[in-house]
Amino acid sequence: MDKPIRQDQETPLKGIRTNIVQSIRAFRVDGLQDSAQKLGHHFLYANLSKAQSKQDILDLIAGQFTLPSHFGKNFDALYDSMTDPLHKSGPQPGFIVVLEQIPANAKFDKEAREQLLDIFRDTADYWGDRKIPFRCFYSFSVARAATADDEKLNDAVPELNAEGVEIMVEEGEKMPTDKLVDVSPLALRMSSPFNAGYWLAAA
Repeated sequence: MDKPIRQDQETPLKGIRTNIVQSIRAFRVDGLQDSAQKLGHHFLYANLSKAQSKQDILDLIAGQFTLPSHFGKNFDALYDSMTDPLHKSGPQPGFIVVLEQIPANAKFDKEAREQLLDIFRDTADYWGDRKIPFRCFYSFSVARAATADDEKLNDAVPELNAEGVEIMVEEGEKMPTDKLVDVSPLALRMSSPFNAGYWLAAA
C-alpha cells in the first residue's frame, strides 16, 4: 500500500514548521505547489537532475527561480538574492521551495550538498526572524552504474527516471517516480518574487 500523502485540505502543511528545510519524503511537488497557492505563498521550484557541478546547480536555480540577471552565481549571492532585496521590495506572504534531484556525485559531494542546504537553512532562519514562513523541501538524485556487487547486495531493480537516473531522497531512501512532475514554467514565473513582471502584474 502506498504511503499516504500528508495533506490537509483546510490547512495546507498543517503540522510542518513554518521555517524549515527538510526531505520531500511523502510530499508531492504538485501538492506543495497547490499548498503554496492556497496559502498565497511564492512557489519556487528547481529541478536539478541535469546538474553535475556547483556551477550547474547555481545556473539551474538562477534560471528556474528567475533570479535577476546580476545574480553573482555563488552560494553567498544565492543567499543574498533570497533575503534582503526581497525583504526591502515589499511585504512577503511566505515561500514554499522545492529543490528536486540535487545531484550526489564526485563533482557535487556530500559537503557541497550540505553547503547548498545550509544556504536554504540560513534563508529559512532569516525569514523566520521576520515572522515570514519559508519551507524548503528537497530530494537527492544519484547516477549509478549497475555492478556485480550491486546485484549481490540488492536484487531489486532501482527506480530510474526517463534519463536513467536513480531517484533517491535523504539517507538513500528511494523516491517514487510518480513524484516527478512537470511544473508549469508560466506558473513558476507568475509565482516568483524575483520576476519584475510579477510585481507589475500584481500592482
